[in-house]
Amino acid sequence: MKMKWMILSIMLLSSLHLLAQDEEYSDKKGFDKSRLFFGGNFGASFGDYTFVNITPQLGYRFSDLFSAGAGVNFILSSIKYRDYNNAAQFKDTYGYAGLNIFGRLYPVNFAFLQAQPELNYAWGERKFYDGTANYKLDKAFVPSLLLGAGAAIPTGKGAFMATLQYDVVQDARSPYGVKPFLSFGYSMGF
Repeated sequence: MKMKWMILSIMLLSSLHLLAQDEEYSDKKGFDKSRLFFGGNFGASFGDYTFVNITPQLGYRFSDLFSAGAGVNFILSSIKYRDYNNAAQFKDTYGYAGLNIFGRLYPVNFAFLQAQPELNYAWGERKFYDGTANYKLDKAFVPSLLLGAGAAIPTGKGAFMATLQYDVVQDARSPYGVKPFLSFGYSMGF
């Protein structure tokens, strides 16, 4: 695990060094609306574990090597728990709404490294299948830090984006679970 973090750190530092050498945008001063982009992620899975994620984001391309921005998160997840006979016992359903910021480094023009800190407000309910009364789950603010790498595949006026991410904070109420996950999105300029 330490080796993975060391490799990721070296890649990030190398990308920052490359960013310092990027001179394409150095002559241009001020805000350039042509560098704005809009996009986001959509994810869904259904079954005993259901997850629906809509995350619109607005960003700015500071150079060929670096972009950053912010977005909002809307997530619905539910987990159905079963006994040894595969009979449904209860289901926890969570809703999340929150904010995120992100930064992307492009060591090559189609691949990127991404960091995305988030803060989501979570609420939920536990539903029992045996007739026991349902109850509300505690409301809480849930921090996440998604680190990952992905590819931006140009399509028309934008790019299809596929990202492998992992939540390094691992809060017990995180909507992202304990394993790396894939997210898909689209990004287009103004």
